[in-house]
Amino acid sequence: MSKDIFTTGKEVFFGDDEIIVSKTDLKGRMTYINRVFLSIAGYSEKEVIGEPHSLIRHPDMPRCIFKLLWDTLQLGSEIFAYVVNRTKNGDHYWVYAHVTPSRDTSGQIIGYHSNRRVPDRKVIDETIIPLYKALLAVEQKQGNRKQGLEDSTSMVAAHLAEKSLAYDEFVMTLGQGRRRGVR
Repeated sequence: MSKDIFTTGKEVFFGDDEIIVSKTDLKGRMTYINRVFLSIAGYSEKEVIGEPHSLIRHPDMPRCIFKLLWDTLQLGSEIFAYVVNRTKNGDHYWVYAHVTPSRDTSGQIIGYHSNRRVPDRKVIDETIIPLYKALLAVEQKQGNRKQGLEDSTSMVAAHLAEKSLAYDEFVMTLGQGRRRGVR
């Protein structure tokens, strides 16, 4: 992945009846992607298999949300999250992600499986974008990336504590009625 991340500011969409699917190994390298993933992200299968899932990471996505996601998965739990991804050409798309650990027959975690659906546009516009902008501003305010991550993680924790909710409860309170035709 190039260090020079470009974005176009153009949002692209996938269908309400489509599901983006990917699987990764324990290090987050893609081992499977479906045709919807390839279509929306603009990559070929050859370009993504074996590459880190962060290949599609958008620079406007707060690092603390990914920290929360990975911390939850490594505990063996599933997680739901709103994520903005970047396409190969720099466009972006929003998803409502459900990520789960994949296990072998003995119960050991061997990778991760993610299904992504079209998110509720009202939730994205009214709650997620303002929250993520605030988190990103906190992360970028620090000259030190580690301190920025710690500060934004503390901000998320305070936001959840104020609402007396765990992260999953917070996401569920936002509702995820996939409103057809609402973009």
